[in-house]
Amino acid sequence: MAIAARPSGRWSGLWALGMLAIFIGERMVGTGGGRAVATVGGFTLVLAAMAVRVKRAQDAAPDRRQVERTLLALYGLGLFAVALYFFQSDLPTLWKGKALEHGWPRLATVLAALWPAIWVAAAWPIALSEMAYAQVARAPRIENGRIRDAMFSGFGLAAALVFAFALAYVASERDKKVDLAYFRTTRPGEVTRRIVSHLDQPIEVAIFFPQGNEVREEVDNYIQDLSKESGELKTVHYDFDIDPLKAKEYGVSTNSVLVFSRGTRHEQLGLPREIESARNALRTLDKEVQQRLMMIVKPPRVAAFTLGHGERNWEKAANDTDKRSGIKTFRDILVDQTYDVRTLSAADGLIQDVPKDVSVVMIIGPQKPFLPDEMASLNRYIDRGGRLLIALDPENHVTMPEVLKPLYLEYKDETLANDQVFARRTHQDNDHLNLVTATYTSHPSVTTLQRLGPRAPIILPGAGWINANRDRKSGVTVDSPIKAHHATFVDKNGNFAQDPGEDRRAWEVGATAVKKEARVFVLADSDALSDEVIPIAANQLLAVDVAHWLMGDEAFSGVTSTEADAPISHTRKQDVLWFYGTIFLAPALVIAAGMMVTRRGRRRGPRGGSAAPGAAGNPQGARS
Repeated sequence: MAIAARPSGRWSGLWALGMLAIFIGERMVGTGGGRAVATVGGFTLVLAAMAVRVKRAQDAAPDRRQVERTLLALYGLGLFAVALYFFQSDLPTLWKGKALEHGWPRLATVLAALWPAIWVAAAWPIALSEMAYAQVARAPRIENGRIRDAMFSGFGLAAALVFAFALAYVASERDKKVDLAYFRTTRPGEVTRRIVSHLDQPIEVAIFFPQGNEVREEVDNYIQDLSKESGELKTVHYDFDIDPLKAKEYGVSTNSVLVFSRGTRHEQLGLPREIESARNALRTLDKEVQQRLMMIVKPPRVAAFTLGHGERNWEKAANDTDKRSGIKTFRDILVDQTYDVRTLSAADGLIQDVPKDVSVVMIIGPQKPFLPDEMASLNRYIDRGGRLLIALDPENHVTMPEVLKPLYLEYKDETLANDQVFARRTHQDNDHLNLVTATYTSHPSVTTLQRLGPRAPIILPGAGWINANRDRKSGVTVDSPIKAHHATFVDKNGNFAQDPGEDRRAWEVGATAVKKEARVFVLADSDALSDEVIPIAANQLLAVDVAHWLMGDEAFSGVTSTEADAPISHTRKQDVLWFYGTIFLAPALVIAAGMMVTRRGRRRGPRGGSAAPGAAGNPQGARS
């Protein structure tokens, strides 16, 4: 049985130390006697390590001799790389010669890139081979296959490292950017298509762009697709520089403008001229076109939000004690639907009468009761065909019976809860108040939500419920287009859990009333329209659908097309999970996979250079 060889790693360490000394002398010191001492000393250490490796190879057993010769060859490869470095360095100038880059600049460049690659191709295999050699140093016989695999792994790592540096170098030298981000111009959406399909008079789209412009091509594709819905949509092309008279007629002062015209009315849509700058605008092109079409098709409309009773508003006063979320996003949605948004308080005439130019009155989350004169004013507004959106909250105990009772509706300020289907926010029991529902009827006020169904659940944080009394003889048509999940109960004692007497059923949380020309929509929770909740897509659809229904535009209900990236948001708990998952879980899975592969390879046995078990452990068996 062979005697275990003496430790090998120390000599590779000596070789590495010599290389480090050469590096310090050449790249850090650079000049003078210090450079010569470090460089010559490094060469001495490298040559000493190689001499020891030669002696070990001569004295080693045949199986170890192969490993020693392999390491010696790798030592020589590293020394060859250093020789290439000196060949292209400034060393010839020390003896009044010329550097290689003066006579052979291309060769000098090639060698400058080649020598580090060769040196890395020697260093990594040496390191991994020594690690594998150390594990079997005391074995009776060396598994050369394991050492060889480690060396090849080192070559692979070196190749990957060289490739990465080469790629980074080429990228930095070329200095060329490639945008791989997703980009596509939006296509006409449902609402825009329906507006065009219901046109009863022609609309002309004048496109002011120069020929061959990339933005113009994207716009043309969109308009051509949209014009298939109706022959009433006409398209003409102009160039501001070539057609100045037409530009003056449309009120255009530059190119890259779309003009939507019907009669003497013109609505403009400006876009950036260059495609790189226009990408964001093209992603939301459908929304902008829809807004211009609505401005032309529909007469000006006014949405008046009541004030003076603690309602939610889009502006916070300095002394405002209302800590609830505002309704700025809801206001912006109405502006996008071409509404002129204003406020309506007693000072604006609510106490006498609702102004005649108001198209729809919005009452969002009042905290105080309305005055009797204000209630009478709202009732007169309904009697003459007005449109009204009322969103109340149970905690405020404002039920407005003076307005709702004549419409056969009754708001119940009893908080609903659901311990089975709810939206998590604080991960406490009070989350049971965050109702989630996708139970819609076929009523036109929820056209889009009903079509999407379970894919568009709305959230109602802290809702009451509505009692709709249907009486066909009353002349008022009452409906309940939105109902809570069937497992919802009235939380009478506020413990967020169902108790005896708290029945589960699909409570009515949205109701409509139609009285001749008047239309009223009542929502059992104003939080659903607040800035904190309305970013949810389904709640936005609810706001748009209800606005369309109130104004008799339910034919225009649908989803607006957009290619804009939706922001990704996580709860704090989700952020914690993502953090620990990426820091600990992902590396653990990689390590586990590596251990499984390594263990499977060990079970298959060594791939060469190993003796049979009997020959290695039983000399007598070997002699027999």
